[in-house]
Amino acid sequence: MQKTKSNSLSKLALQRFKKNFWGVLSFWFIIICAFLAIMAYVLAPDNSMNANQMHLSIHSKEPGFSVTMLTIPSGTGNDQSYVNRIFFGTKNTDTEIPIESYSFKETSIEIIPYTEGELTGIAKNIEFTSFSGHFQKEEIEQEFIKNQTFILGTDKYGRDLLSRMLIGIRISFSIGFIAVLISLLLGISLGAIAGYFGGKVDVFIMWLINVTWSIPTLLLVIAITLALGKGFWQVFIAVGLTMWVEVARVVRGQVLSIKQMQYVTAAKALGYNHFRIITKHILPNSLAPVIVISAANFAAAILIESGLSFLGIGAQPPMASWGAMIKDHYSYIILGKAYLAIIPGLGIMSLVMAFMLIGNALRDALDVKG
Repeated sequence: MQKTKSNSLSKLALQRFKKNFWGVLSFWFIIICAFLAIMAYVLAPDNSMNANQMHLSIHSKEPGFSVTMLTIPSGTGNDQSYVNRIFFGTKNTDTEIPIESYSFKETSIEIIPYTEGELTGIAKNIEFTSFSGHFQKEEIEQEFIKNQTFILGTDKYGRDLLSRMLIGIRISFSIGFIAVLISLLLGISLGAIAGYFGGKVDVFIMWLINVTWSIPTLLLVIAITLALGKGFWQVFIAVGLTMWVEVARVVRGQVLSIKQMQYVTAAKALGYNHFRIITKHILPNSLAPVIVISAANFAAAILIESGLSFLGIGAQPPMASWGAMIKDHYSYIILGKAYLAIIPGLGIMSLVMAFMLIGNALRDALDVKG
């Protein structure tokens, strides 16, 4: 009977969610972003590790900029597997040179590197032997000389901005997922223990929650990050350790009310142990508000990571972080190239808004009073 009622409530909640336009739109936007995060190196024009191919001669170019690119192979083999290249990028040791023009000689190719302004580049000769045994002009022209378009332009180091944005989605999704996972594990565990056992255990856990909550989140994250050291995984742990208190308070409140229910009393009378009662009877009936909080915490984790990267203590260069991209280019706002900071800013805003909207939609769908 109880199971049938739960199934009908789940179907009703799903129907409510489907009727929420912004919730459904946000859901599919997050799914698309998750796909882009997984397949980032496959879709990115620059599939080198961290999309870190620099071309200083074409720095800070506007969206849609095109240039002829000459690639000189390094001659060293790449022993990476296909799966490794998908998830970690290609260890690219080739040399890429933006050029204005080129012409073939008998045994070499003469190029004029790309330059800005009225100055023209100094011509250079590159022997055919530099192209891994390709000595035919047609082969070199077809394989090593290509026109490259930067859809979102280039950053101040001449890196492809679109590729950096795609790789940056991974950072945001990773920090959100790991931080929420840590906060759920700590928050649900401590909240359930405090609410179920009460007494001195409840007093101690609530003291711990209040102390943690009294410290400003960003300040606590900075302190933990500095203690653990700057880095990618340190930020995950630091953000996760600051987000569990809200989950713990909500779970504690839910457990305090649910443990008075008759089916919990019946479970105690049947001799079930505390662990089984908490995990099988209490927590499954108290997770609806936790799901809503998780969506909000996911958005908060993305904002915190962006703020830490902006301050220089988040993901470290050359990793592509949206917060670090804003830090590198915020001064360009007054130099007529505001898009270098606005594009990653829009990425952060849209992803955070999507999680907040889906959180609101879940709250409405799971509202039993409705």
